[in-house]
Amino acid sequence: MDLTAADIRLWLAEDLGDGDVTTEALLADVRCTASLLLGEPGVVCGLDTAKAVFRELDPELSFEPRCEDGDLCEPGEVARLHGDARAILGGERTALNVLGRLSGIATLTRRYVDAVAGTGVEILDTRKTTPGLRALEKRAVRRGGGTNHRLGLYDAILIKDNHLRLVGGIRAAVERARASGTTLPVQVEAETLDEVRAARQAGADAILLDNMDVATLRAAVPLARGAITEASGGITLDNVRAVAETGVDFISVGALTHSARALDVSLEVL
Repeated sequence: MDLTAADIRLWLAEDLGDGDVTTEALLADVRCTASLLLGEPGVVCGLDTAKAVFRELDPELSFEPRCEDGDLCEPGEVARLHGDARAILGGERTALNVLGRLSGIATLTRRYVDAVAGTGVEILDTRKTTPGLRALEKRAVRRGGGTNHRLGLYDAILIKDNHLRLVGGIRAAVERARASGTTLPVQVEAETLDEVRAARQAGADAILLDNMDVATLRAAVPLARGAITEASGGITLDNVRAVAETGVDFISVGALTHSARALDVSLEVL
């Protein structure tokens, strides 16, 4: 789902309420120039969203990016804007919150992608996103070089542990999924080697190897041969390379979106 003007108005309403009383008390009909600044090295993401925030308050505002989303940048100016001072100061915190959040996700994703470079493994995100910001956060993952997993419950079949408990096991779950008439690939979560065997014997297209240590993953990959393999659970920057070298096809990392630290960004009037 794409970002809409209504989304931005909702964000701004949270901060502005009935108005920016400080700025309105001090300024009237003043125009200014300001810089958006990156305070640390990182992958920039969200410049177009920041621009949309400011433009919602001043449709005539000039916004000149100094880099593109997905660029790895050193500290310094990433955009310059000129417009109504009340709009720039009124939109400052909302724009910085989003820019810092998305840039943090893109930067952390790039670190994971770099950590597995040369293995052929792709880094995936998960559904562990901020409500209302999933599309933006998943775009940030892409800007960092990662790959989006399913966008929601509607675009992929992933049979997890609670499904298995309710249905009665892996074979029954896969058979029911096939009988539903779906054309989507069927992925099954497996926590043990026996479950990997069962998923493969049931004809699963993909197997999510959940919370397995490196030794177990090495044993699981040949058992799953013929199915796509995805390692998930307990993945960190310290162990992601070792996990990638087990031969899995994908590694999903919830931390990309639920634990990324916002990048240091600021705005200064010139």
